[in-house]
Amino acid sequence: MNIVVCVKQVPDTTEVKIDPVTNTLIRQGVPSIVNPFDKNAVEAALQLKEKHGGKVTVISMGPGQAKDALKECLAMGADEAILVTDRAFGGADTLATSYTLAAAIRKVGEYDIILCGKQAIDGDTAQVGPEIAEHLGINQVTYAAKIEVNGDAAKVEREHEDGYEVIEAKLPVVITTVKSINEPRYPTVKGTMKANRAKIAELTKADLDVAEPRLGLKGSPTQVRKIFTPKARTQGVLINKDTAREAVAELIAKLTEAKIV
Repeated sequence: MNIVVCVKQVPDTTEVKIDPVTNTLIRQGVPSIVNPFDKNAVEAALQLKEKHGGKVTVISMGPGQAKDALKECLAMGADEAILVTDRAFGGADTLATSYTLAAAIRKVGEYDIILCGKQAIDGDTAQVGPEIAEHLGINQVTYAAKIEVNGDAAKVEREHEDGYEVIEAKLPVVITTVKSINEPRYPTVKGTMKANRAKIAELTKADLDVAEPRLGLKGSPTQVRKIFTPKARTQGVLINKDTAREAVAELIAKLTEAKIV
C-alpha cells in the first residue's frame, strides 16, 4: 500500500505576528512546528503501513526551512520525504496550494491513500485536503476518527457535531484526520539520527506539469483585505438581587441604559 501524507510547517500559534502592510503572517524569526493535525495524519499512515505493509511518503510545500518538518516526520517512521519548493509557489491560497500539491502527488506515481490533517492551525480553512481530491478526481472523506482498509476500499468513521457516521470509499481516496484518531508517536533517537542523514528530494515548478497562471499569489483568487486582532471583551456586569423579579428589573434597566432594548 502506497500512502502519501501532506504536511505543513506552521508558525507556533503562541508567536504569531501579522505584517500590517501585507496582511500576511510574519514567519521570519518565528518558531515553526509541524501542523498538529498533520502529525495525526502521519501517525494514521504509519499504523496503516504496520498493518498492511507498504510505503509512507510525506510531502510539504514551502521554503527550504520546511525540511525540518519533513525530517520530524521521517524520524517518526515515514519512508520518504519530498519538498515542493519554488518562489513561483509563494503566496498561494488553498486553491493554488492544492493544485500544486496535486501535481506533486501525480509526480510521485502510484498511491492508494492520501492523508491530510483536517486543517492547518494558521489558516483553519480545512480546504486543502478536499481540493486535492477534486484536482485528482478521486474520492474523499473528511474528519476521519478511525480508518480501516479492506481490499480496495477504506471504511472511515467520520466525526461531526452530532456524533459519527461510517463511510466506505473505494481507493484511491483522500482522507483528512481529526485529533481524536490517535496519539502521534514521538520520534526515536535512532529515527532522528536516520532522518538527519536522509536526503530530501525537492520538486520545483520545472519538475511539475503545472500552468503558471494557477500558481502562487497570481493563481490565488482569494485575497486578504485586512487582518486585525479583535478587541478584548470587557467583563460583564454582575446582577445580584434577592429575587428573580428584582434581577429581571435590574437587567432590563441596564439593557435600556445601554440602548440594547
